[in-house]
Parts: sequence; C-alpha cells; structure tokens
Amino acid sequence: MAHKAGFVNIIGNPNVGKSTLMNAFVGERLSIITSKAQTTRHRILGIVNGEDFQVVLSDTPGIIKPAYELQSNMMDFVKSAFEDADILIYMVEIGEKELKDEAFFNKIIHSKIPVLLLLNKIDKSGQEQLEEQVQLWQEKVPNAELYPISALENFNVKEVFNRIIELLPESPPFYPKDALTDKPERFFVNETIREKILLNYEKEIPYAVEIETEEFLEDDDIIRIRAVIMVERDTQKGIIIGHKGAAIKKVGIQAREDLEKFFGKQIHIEMFVKVNKNWRSNPYQLKRFGYNNNK
Repeated sequence: MAHKAGFVNIIGNPNVGKSTLMNAFVGERLSIITSKAQTTRHRILGIVNGEDFQVVLSDTPGIIKPAYELQSNMMDFVKSAFEDADILIYMVEIGEKELKDEAFFNKIIHSKIPVLLLLNKIDKSGQEQLEEQVQLWQEKVPNAELYPISALENFNVKEVFNRIIELLPESPPFYPKDALTDKPERFFVNETIREKILLNYEKEIPYAVEIETEEFLEDDDIIRIRAVIMVERDTQKGIIIGHKGAAIKKVGIQAREDLEKFFGKQIHIEMFVKVNKNWRSNPYQLKRFGYNNNK
C-alpha cells in the first residue's frame, strides 16, 4: 500500500478553536488553550502517524493586524503556513463574517491546493443560524469544502481527519514515525507556564511575558526544571510574584500538575522572574526566543 504524507496547516482569526482542533487530531495537548486572544505565538507542529500515512498538522497564531514587532513575527509564522501546505484548513466560528487580513483571505480563495473550511463552535448555534453561516461561507470561499464542526465536543472531527487522509499526496514520512511534534521538551514547559499566566493574570501582564527554561534535568522518575519568567517592567515583576509570592506559587502548582500528566513523571519546578525591558520590540531578544529566525 502506498504511503501518504503531507503538511496540513490551520489558519484563522484569534480564538476560533485552531489549537483545540489540533489537540483533538493529535490526542495530546500540544497547543495551549485559553479564552484570551494571541494565546498561540509560535507555529507548532503536531504529527499523527498511521501505518500508511503521516499527517503533519500546523497550528498557527490567530490572524491580527500587528501592533509591535512580536506580533509581526507571529504573522510571519502564518505566512509560512501558506508556503508549505499540502492542505489548508481555514477555520471560522459561528457568527464570524470575515478574516481580519484581506491579503490572507485572497490567498485562501485563490489557493491551488485543497482548502477545508471548518465552521467551528456549532454547538453554540441553532439550526437557522447554522444554515445562514454555511451559505455565507460557501459563497465567500467557493473553492473550499465546508464542514460544520465542534472541536471542543469532537463533533465531525473524525470525518474531517478522514478527508485529510484522502487528500494527502503520496510521500514517504517527513518525520520519524514515533514523533509527536517538532518542538523540544523545554518548549512545552515554557508554553505550559505561559498558559497558566494567561489564565491567572489580567490586562497587559500575560502579553508582556515570555518564558525561558534554563534547566531541564531528567532522571528515571523525576524531571527537575528551572524556568525564568521574563517581563518588560519592574511593576510587572511585582504583580507576577504577588503578595508574599502567592501568585507565582499558584502558577507553579498548576504548571507542575499539567507537566506531570504530559511527561508522565514527577516534576520539580523552580521559577524566577526577571525584567527584560521591551523584549517584544527587540529583534535580538525575539530571535533568542525563537520568533524571527527567518530574518
């Protein structure tokens, strides 16, 4: 039997459920999920292997109009998703009427590769609204195959995945057949801590934060982690730490619980907070954190 393999890249506005979909396909929490916009900053690969196929899924940041250098770099990840896709998943949610960037939208409707348009969160709509939305998007993106889904409830997800396999080109695998992602362990430590900060802090704080895992020491039954939380200002440092360290302790407990499930081992985690002034607008710092490596 011929082997199929290809890159399936997921794009769409912020918070439409791209990360939830990818995690549903992969069966692991590779992408962090919160209700806040711009949760996904990087392009994250999730790899699903079968005997005769390999689907390389790519979760990308939500499409926005960039306001500073970090956001420009996030949109570069989206641009790269157009360049190497074998199949494009364009994801919208019930109630949406447009993509926030016209240039990206033009690329979708003139795409030469298969486009699957997934209308997500249909569990939040009635039949009449669903029918209206289906008609709207069929007219807007006539080159796409449209699937109403609920990524959270796993409705129609398997059907979409089966269609992906049908559309994949014949190819040997791109990654080892036991690979789950292209990212190293430290990346998932960073993302897990960042997710807890998104969940526990308000306003600008989560967006001014970047995580760097300085130490990841793995033994047979325990992983010892030392991570630094970078902020842009001294006031943010105080907020992250909280009164008598209570806020950062809460983040550490929540992150440890998730990381123990992810790695299947006991986790010992130490976290420190450092000020790294204006890192979001500093090309050198962004490169250090893995954002503008193409520049």
